[in-house]
Amino acid sequence: MIGCPESSFRTRTESISVTSAAPAYSFSELPAALTAALAEVGITDPTPVQAAVIPDAMSGSDVLARARTGSGKTLAFGIPLLARLAGARSRPCRPRAVVIVPTRELANQVSSALQPLARALNLRLTTVYGGMPYDRQKRQLRQGTDLVVATPGRLEDLIERGFLSFDDIAVTVLDEADHLCDLGFYPAIDKLVRRTPAGSQRMLLSATLDGDVDRLVRSHLCTPRIHELDPNAGAVTTMTHHTMVVGGFRDKVDATQQLIAANGQSIVFTRTRDGAVELAEALTAAGVQAVDLHGNLSQRVRERNLQRFTRGQAQAVVATDVAARGIHVDDVSLVIHFDAATDAKAYLHRSGRTARAGAEGCVITLTTPKFASQVVSQQRDAKVVVLHHDLRSAPKPMTAEALAKAGSTTPAASSRGGGRTSYAGKRPHSSHGGPSGRGGYQGKRSPRPDTRRQTWDKPAKASR
Repeated sequence: MIGCPESSFRTRTESISVTSAAPAYSFSELPAALTAALAEVGITDPTPVQAAVIPDAMSGSDVLARARTGSGKTLAFGIPLLARLAGARSRPCRPRAVVIVPTRELANQVSSALQPLARALNLRLTTVYGGMPYDRQKRQLRQGTDLVVATPGRLEDLIERGFLSFDDIAVTVLDEADHLCDLGFYPAIDKLVRRTPAGSQRMLLSATLDGDVDRLVRSHLCTPRIHELDPNAGAVTTMTHHTMVVGGFRDKVDATQQLIAANGQSIVFTRTRDGAVELAEALTAAGVQAVDLHGNLSQRVRERNLQRFTRGQAQAVVATDVAARGIHVDDVSLVIHFDAATDAKAYLHRSGRTARAGAEGCVITLTTPKFASQVVSQQRDAKVVVLHHDLRSAPKPMTAEALAKAGSTTPAASSRGGGRTSYAGKRPHSSHGGPSGRGGYQGKRSPRPDTRRQTWDKPAKASR
């Protein structure tokens, strides 16, 4: 079912003023049971995006929201959604609300945030995604779940098998819609939303509003209320950005180990799945407990590794970009781009795993001289203010506080011959067999010829 004709959307958005500052709003306006449930988990005051979105969502309007990661978007749509469902029961296999997310990890994160509130309102929530047995999910749907939080693939599968119907859907939420589209889910999302009843409420949350996201908005949102709050993640004042130039792969591993040891809970991004495995092993061997997170792992192992990290049993999680939106963990103090992000958008998504909800955070990009200029260009596109460091002269220990007082506004690569000379006369270690190469971590191997070194450092298409 089409949500609203394109012409109607254009007319509405041309006449509506985009909200850039949150209006006054208090949780006291919510049902008492919901307010009490929020207080029990320590939430008493709305964040700006919640104060802006909740009143419009409570009124039943379609909502289009753009806000930086960590701003409280989950509760911005979750609170009004649950308030609307309260006081009624869903029929077997016919939920009344669905939240569609791009990754399994995010599905679990959203469910964890909403489950205490749903329980307080006597509502049933079911989480469905691939990689898990059907039996439990089918049983919960038959029992009459009120809200389904799901990834697109498993949703389609359950509908096709006759275990799930969208006939009673009153509220549809597309969370992190840009990431859904980046992963190629646009056709599935378009088909799923068309299954929901005409006139039902739709909410779309996204960091960007271009391309396929714009198509979703024009096809499925009718006269939406639009809110843009802190849309540029790079503008987060509690997040500091740094670039550190190193000589080669072994220096990268050494710098990563030092940074994690000095700063605590950290997320490290590599380009490939093999790279994540090998770097996690290398860090653990160096005394830093690390786990890997990527698409080659079974769901059980992914959940186990993420739990180890969130519980503090591991100091670092080494992940591919599948986790750039899938990890929502409080108190992550450091994000390390071990391999450069593919573009400015990916850089901001990765970096957004720290400095969440007003907390402080530090972002470090490691690079060799050869590719330092590309990293600088990417950060310029991301509109972030960066301090540049050389590993040789970086403060020890490399705490976020020490790095913030050191460094230069001038890229460090300039002292290395325009980014094309070797590491101050030292032969850079081969990196072709590093995280993104076939040979893996080369800690005990001899360097390969210079013609093949440092290729792993160049930004390229990321692995899931």
